[in-house]
Amino acid sequence: MSEESAAPDPYRGTQPEMGREPPPPRTPLEALRRLPHRRFLLSSWPWRSLLHLASTAAVGAVLAGLIVPITFPLLVLADAVEEIARGHSRPDWFLAALLGSGLALLLALGPLVAVPVAALERWRLRLVHPRLTSGHRPTGRGVLRWARIRYTEAATWREFAYLLLLIVVVDVLSWTVLYWFAGVGPFLIATPVITALGETVAVFPWEFDTPLSTLPLAALGTLLLLLTPYAAALAAHANAALARVLLDDRGTEELRSELVEVTRSRARLVDAFEAERRRIERDLHDGAQQQLISLAMQVGLARMDAPPGSEMERTLASVHGQAKEIIGSLREIVHGIHPKVLSDRGLPAALPELADRSAVPVRTHVNLPGRLPAHVENTAYYVAAESLSNVTKHAGATEVRLNAVLDGDTLVLETTDDGRGGADPGGGTGLTGLADRVAVVGGRIWLSSPPGGPTRLRAEIPCLPSG
Repeated sequence: MSEESAAPDPYRGTQPEMGREPPPPRTPLEALRRLPHRRFLLSSWPWRSLLHLASTAAVGAVLAGLIVPITFPLLVLADAVEEIARGHSRPDWFLAALLGSGLALLLALGPLVAVPVAALERWRLRLVHPRLTSGHRPTGRGVLRWARIRYTEAATWREFAYLLLLIVVVDVLSWTVLYWFAGVGPFLIATPVITALGETVAVFPWEFDTPLSTLPLAALGTLLLLLTPYAAALAAHANAALARVLLDDRGTEELRSELVEVTRSRARLVDAFEAERRRIERDLHDGAQQQLISLAMQVGLARMDAPPGSEMERTLASVHGQAKEIIGSLREIVHGIHPKVLSDRGLPAALPELADRSAVPVRTHVNLPGRLPAHVENTAYYVAAESLSNVTKHAGATEVRLNAVLDGDTLVLETTDDGRGGADPGGGTGLTGLADRVAVVGGRIWLSSPPGGPTRLRAEIPCLPSG
């Protein structure tokens, strides 16, 4: 092997593959890590970081003045505590009143300031960070609705926390970097010129009055000025990292859209399930049931032709009776799958008919203005039927009350019995299946069944269109 072929290739492993250039940096810290120092200093990142720090200092100064009226009781409390430390006394009730009123005022009005400030911050942070998205839900019209939604959102209180940190921490950090690196550095570099003009420069306890004596100051200023881009980039990245934690949506918009799609798909599944139930009911009613009726009629005619009292007549009579029983059972099955009265006249007619067929006496109270969405009526009827069936099988009750009312856009269905109580969802009584069925359409179920009774089951079903 020749020396030329054995020599290592200095470029091997360092050149990117053709057509696969790395993406540009998205934050100042990425620029610091990935770009050579010369390229970083010649890029826009130092200037963007400095502009971000300067605007942060300006915003923080304005906010500090705006938030004084909100925090005035807390500021008075701080003065009172300082006076107590000097030996002055203040009543405890006075300190407690300042603390309570200050916190109440801050929590009541702080979010009103935090929400627009957060929107401004997300816009400013585009200088040093990819776009942040808001985690707020749409509120629609109305001041009260806006306040109710905003004050109950976690995103609002994260923005409120960022507002406090912006004033107390981020603004101080920005001013510190700007003062020491972008302010003190150029001043120290200019000290030889200042002393050459006959002025005296005072730095802490030392005084300098000749250009030669200020050369160490100029060297220190040069070092600070050279470090300014790096300090600004690190400070800007720290602010962006804090904002990403507190101001970014963190995927809730995507999650919310997924939940909406899941809810819609659940409703579509319910509709498809109900359509399949009706198809089975139609097939049983128009197919198997009609064939059984025809068979029973033929057996009845054959029985009439058989000699009275003969073995054939007795056999045909037995078959005829069994056919009638099968037809009756099939009618009950068909009725249980999807009663015709529910399709034709809705819950106001279907629930009383269901109560009339119950083995336990049922008092009904149905107050519904009209027809509800099909999936709501089907679910409510299923809950009522299963509840009455559970009462008959397990409760040992003598009376049941069945109520169905519309509360706003929610159907409230309640069954209350005077049985023995102690209903257990895990005991195989079908209560878990009821809860799952109601949850599919976005509803909820509450159960109260102390030992000795009474047992109360309450289902709340949103009356919203499916799809």
